[in-house]
Amino acid sequence: MNAIILVVILAIVEGITEFLPVSSTGHMILVNQLIGGEYLSPTFINSFLIIIQLGAILSVVVYFWKDISPFVGTKKEFGLRLQLWMKIIVGVLPAMVIGLLLDDIIDKYFMNNTLIIAITLIVYGVIFIGIEVVYKLKDIKPKVKRFAGLKYRTAFLIGLFQCLAMIPGTSRSGATIIGALLLGLSRPLAAEFSFYLAIPTMFGATALKLLKNGLAFTEMEWSYLALGSAIAFVVAYIVIKWFMDFIKKRSFASFGLYRIILGIAVIILLHSVSYTHLTLPTNR
Repeated sequence: MNAIILVVILAIVEGITEFLPVSSTGHMILVNQLIGGEYLSPTFINSFLIIIQLGAILSVVVYFWKDISPFVGTKKEFGLRLQLWMKIIVGVLPAMVIGLLLDDIIDKYFMNNTLIIAITLIVYGVIFIGIEVVYKLKDIKPKVKRFAGLKYRTAFLIGLFQCLAMIPGTSRSGATIIGALLLGLSRPLAAEFSFYLAIPTMFGATALKLLKNGLAFTEMEWSYLALGSAIAFVVAYIVIKWFMDFIKKRSFASFGLYRIILGIAVIILLHSVSYTHLTLPTNR
């Protein structure tokens, strides 16, 4: 194991998990704590885990370019596209404000708290399964299936749900999809709007990290950021395509089950490590 291999592994994990409702940041923190060692400094890792998400977000821009590009042929199409971006901006406002206010607190108390990650994995996994069970039992039909029917108030409320993901282990896409489903959006529309919200959200998060930590990375660290972002972009693009096909036919319950199993496994591992430390013999 060396720093480059760790960067590649973390970037692949980021690309796979960024748009799945399983928490990319939580997975990267767990992987880094499991195999990271001292290959990368804690300060750099804190920035790396956020900045390489920008590579994954760029895959959204490329994949959905025809749906979000302002360069359209007619005034009517431009008006519809402008309305879409206004709803995205409204949806991202809560994260901008709350993120600026709480960023230092989250970094200090939550970013590397493995137990918090495990708990949030389980809690939101249960919520996902619960929503799917209720929808199936009550045969609830989505009220909003197209962006034209998405109101600004609803977009803002979904943005509030996105703020829950500031706690690692929650999942930004998971929180926004849960909020969107509860507010009446169809599964495909909920996932797509979650992807769109990610564009300004992650650009803003990256800019905030760069402003706070400066640009004083070494030449090698810049190369790690470039490599990680590139790998995350490619992997995320593949995952987006698969995920959009998946949710047209399947529910989110399987992701909920995965989150619960992973969360329980992490808690067991933590308990095992703590017990081992307590029972290790001492030299006298």
